[in-house]
Amino acid sequence: MHQFKALLDQPHASMILGLVVLVLLAWLANLLARLVLLRVVRVVTRRTVWTWDDAFLDAGVFKRLAKIVPVLVVQFGMPLVPDIPGRLDKAVADIATALIILIVLFSIGAMLTAVERLFERTPQGHMRSIKGYVQLAKIVLFVVGAIIIIATLANRSPLLLLSGLGAISAVLLLVFKDTILSMVASVQMASNDMLRVGDWISMPQFNADGDVIDIALHTVKVQNWDKTITTIPTWRLISDSFQNWRGMQDTGARRIKRGIYLDVGSIRFLSDEEKHELKRFRLLVDYLDHKREELAEWNDKLGEHGRVPVNQRRLTNVGTFRAYALAYLQAHPHINHDLTCMVRVMDPGPTGLPMEIYCFTDTTAWAEFEGIQGDIFDHLLVILPEFGLSIFQQPSGQDMRAGLGHLPGDRQAEPEA
Repeated sequence: MHQFKALLDQPHASMILGLVVLVLLAWLANLLARLVLLRVVRVVTRRTVWTWDDAFLDAGVFKRLAKIVPVLVVQFGMPLVPDIPGRLDKAVADIATALIILIVLFSIGAMLTAVERLFERTPQGHMRSIKGYVQLAKIVLFVVGAIIIIATLANRSPLLLLSGLGAISAVLLLVFKDTILSMVASVQMASNDMLRVGDWISMPQFNADGDVIDIALHTVKVQNWDKTITTIPTWRLISDSFQNWRGMQDTGARRIKRGIYLDVGSIRFLSDEEKHELKRFRLLVDYLDHKREELAEWNDKLGEHGRVPVNQRRLTNVGTFRAYALAYLQAHPHINHDLTCMVRVMDPGPTGLPMEIYCFTDTTAWAEFEGIQGDIFDHLLVILPEFGLSIFQQPSGQDMRAGLGHLPGDRQAEPEA
């Protein structure tokens, strides 16, 4: 006992002992906050009918707020330590206040994250993302918090520091250039509903072609069809052009726009025998009867001149095939008949006469769309010879051999034994 009193009589001994006790109390307060207070909060939030408190718990809001308890113990316990110098007491109090502000900042940041997650669970959250706004709010929050913390440690008014920001505004604009551009782009995209999570977009300048999986303040992530991820700066979606396929998906129909290139040399008038043979096609019966009446009436109006074949209007194989292709599309069960459906002849060129199929399928699923499109063109290509038409194709090696005969050095077919 005498030794303990002698120890207390030493210079600063009571102060050191008081600091040790204060640190132990802060440690115990931290332990109680984590083991008791957080468990109580966890049990209460799980039993309530609200969802926001569960989101706050999962985001770590209460866990961060619990860290204020030991700091408060130190802050309010420092004046009770005996023989504590006033300067040290003031410094510890300022540091504790700064720590409390920092903890509150991180807690508010976690609350913003929880709000974002709650919004993602709503029907609007599946279409629009507020991640950019949340990130912007966090940036503003921590910038203001940093100014307050510096002012607290320096024992100056935050207004003095804010007034000094005007002198370095040019530097701030340079440092936060991308942030400012991204913020403006995020506001424009959200207000105009230009982009949503889940949209299929194409942006060739970034080799992006796939679904949007994340919209943040600075970047937009696109998962391409080959499962790679392309990251695009948010502001580039405003400064550059991109294609959004959402309209096609909302319509529930996907466009077929593909041509068949016909050999111009195979285009000709149909003979009477060929017209009779083409009546075998169920889809052409009405067309041929209507055309026969229309052309007969037209030619009769010409009088004597109408008896000369060169003056007559006559059916062509390419026109009849175009009518057949259109009738085939109109009768197809997987073509959307409420949207445009036509077969048109384009300008002839070095690759022949393009005949374009323009219609919409009744599905937007990629695999199903390709299957429908393939079946349509398989049928039309195979049926072409029935109309006396042929596909234009660049001469291949087999064509050259067939035209010139077997060249020297070609292997000849060996005679059978």
